[in-house]
Amino acid sequence: MPAPPLLTRKTPKPVDEKLTLNISCVDLGQIDLLVQEGFYANRSDLIRTAIRNQIATHADVVRQVVTRKSIVLGIQHYSVADLERAREAGERLQIRVLGLAVIAPEVTPELALAAIESVTVLGALHASPAVKTALVGRLL
Repeated sequence: MPAPPLLTRKTPKPVDEKLTLNISCVDLGQIDLLVQEGFYANRSDLIRTAIRNQIATHADVVRQVVTRKSIVLGIQHYSVADLERAREAGERLQIRVLGLAVIAPEVTPELALAAIESVTVLGALHASPAVKTALVGRLL
């Protein structure tokens, strides 16, 4: 019988990240024209749609890399209990997430250092400033 999974999979509410980008006046004017003509609700709607279209174009590549590199796709939450289980089992986690990795606010820097070997996040890492500082040498 296989061992039970080490991590609990909770689904916290997805969080949107804010981005700042530089864009030429001509491109911005074309975006505004498409919004004005009713193709999109606003600039953000057009930009989100364009990004989703590009991601869809490359979906096979993303799927292959996620499989090859054993990356969790989506949201992965690490609680105090998850990290304590890893530490007690003598294991150190290699966190690999494409999306959002959340290390619970209650996790201490000491527990994070004891239980986490490395962190690779393509997207966003939410953790307390103290935990992020403690793990800075383990962020890949």
